[in-house]
Amino acid sequence: MSVSIPVAEESDAIESFWRSLRFFSIYRLSIALLFLVAALVFGDTISLGTQDARLFDRVAAVYLLLAIAFLVALLRRPRHFNLQLSVQVAVDIAALTLMMFASGGQKSGIAILLLVVVAGAALVGQGRMTLFYAALATVAMLLEESWRALTWDADPADFVRTGIISIAFFGTAIIARLLAQKVVANETLARERGRELNDQLRISERIIRDMEDGVLVVDGEGRVRQLNPRAEALLDVKAADGAELARFSSGLAERYRTWSAQPVEMVEMLRQESGRLLRVRYLPSAESGGQALIYLEDMERIQSQAQQLKLAALGRLTANMAHEIRNPLAAISHAAELLVEEDTDPLHQRLARIIHDNTRRLNRLVTEVLELGRRDRAQPEVLRWQVFLSGFLEELALHDASAAMRVRVGEGDVELRFDRGHLYRVLWNLLGNALRHASAANGAVRLEARTATAANCVELHIIDDGPGVDEAQRNQVFEPFFTTHGAGTGLGLYIARELCEASGARLELLDEKPGAHFRITAEGVACH
Repeated sequence: MSVSIPVAEESDAIESFWRSLRFFSIYRLSIALLFLVAALVFGDTISLGTQDARLFDRVAAVYLLLAIAFLVALLRRPRHFNLQLSVQVAVDIAALTLMMFASGGQKSGIAILLLVVVAGAALVGQGRMTLFYAALATVAMLLEESWRALTWDADPADFVRTGIISIAFFGTAIIARLLAQKVVANETLARERGRELNDQLRISERIIRDMEDGVLVVDGEGRVRQLNPRAEALLDVKAADGAELARFSSGLAERYRTWSAQPVEMVEMLRQESGRLLRVRYLPSAESGGQALIYLEDMERIQSQAQQLKLAALGRLTANMAHEIRNPLAAISHAAELLVEEDTDPLHQRLARIIHDNTRRLNRLVTEVLELGRRDRAQPEVLRWQVFLSGFLEELALHDASAAMRVRVGEGDVELRFDRGHLYRVLWNLLGNALRHASAANGAVRLEARTATAANCVELHIIDDGPGVDEAQRNQVFEPFFTTHGAGTGLGLYIARELCEASGARLELLDEKPGAHFRITAEGVACH
């Protein structure tokens, strides 16, 4: 019988075949050695070689030498499996048949070893050529019995026993073949299941590794058996698998010990020593020897995602409203201008100016709201900071010469990747705020470019000497429609941050005194 082996499993299956054949060769070597030692040591006291002792001794010696040669060949050059198995089985059948003839035939009991050879060959070969080996043993038995009947006095009943043993050969061969097929099927199934399990483990590890939440697998003794990079980042610790949980976080380890007394699914908040607030979820695993899963979520990221969703919805709503407002607003502004031209009454003139000023403010608000829809159309390009800033300050000087005098530019120069129009809009907004709150002295507002500690990043700093941002308002400055200026819209800083994010940059308000200190971290190209 031919066994089909998938290509992916062929090497494992072949190794299994050769391992079985080595064991079979060790068995052959033991039998040959036992026969030779028994014949040399015990001689005529046993029933071996009673009919022709010299033939028995010679066959046993040759059988031992061939058994040694077969084993050495297997260990040194394992190739041509079917050929080696067939030659070895043929030698077994020939040697045992000759020794059985030299020992007086079937009454010596050696015929039973032929059954073992047929069964072993069927199992080792995993069903291959099983019936051939049984037929070979049957022919050998018939030849032995026929030759003994011609050369010695033989009992006719011996032929009947030979027929029964021959039937036993075929019965053993068929049973061994069925068992071999079952073994092959089970091995194939086990390899498939093992491969599927390994694939699932690799997929699970990849999923855990790429999760945005931290994941730790902790055993009953409080040792971390597995964790993903996000967990290391949230806990700000790198340690090998198997380390105690306390090495990652003493607070988390203490909470885990308390929870493990009653392991049920639970969620709680944990504040790290660094001030980071984590949402911790404990999940017991009753089928894994007391292990538990610990999920870590950064509350700042969760709140930021919620805020982004809220602001995205708000942005879409306000953009739609802005389009609806702009047309009637233009009509109101135009009517106020006509009123100023036709009516010379001072009271009416003042009221018309109030209408005109407020329509301009509303129009500016509409324009800034519409800026929110342009963040997705960013086209980052490589900008040289000093060259870009030179053109920006020239335009600022044309708009307000005294304001330009109050800006001091640092000597650092970098190249960054940013949308030119977006960077112009961001700087105009940040400088406008800084100049409005800074003193009137020259250099009251500083612009500096620095190389960031992160790889391939640069930092742009906008610093003023004003009163700074009130501590209670620090978390609100980037929210839309939050303003402390009477004529402001509350969208400037929010739009500035959105435009930075559109170019892959980050806008932050640093906690530094005196004054306000904003930092833009952008993708760099080369630092000088």
